[in-house]
Amino acid sequence: MRKLKPTPKFNSTQEWADFWMTHDTTEYVDWSKARRVTFPNLKPTCRSISLRLPVYMLDKLRVLANKRDVPYQSLLKTFLADRIKQETTVR
Repeated sequence: MRKLKPTPKFNSTQEWADFWMTHDTTEYVDWSKARRVTFPNLKPTCRSISLRLPVYMLDKLRVLANKRDVPYQSLLKTFLADRIKQETTVR
């Protein structure tokens, strides 16, 4: 195992950015000890779409959402997410 260089102290974000744009992290960081992290509180990027639904289907969706006390668009997203997960799960 080789010896890593100490990471310098930076006085600003700009100094930090300039340094890492010109230096290889493998000389300063032991990536074999790195762990994957998740950020569960980040909101996913959303895009608005237009979706045509039969009136009866939208009415039924609104009734179901009302019973659950949630907005119908949120319920629709939940239904879609469940179905996408079901369809993409390896069988």
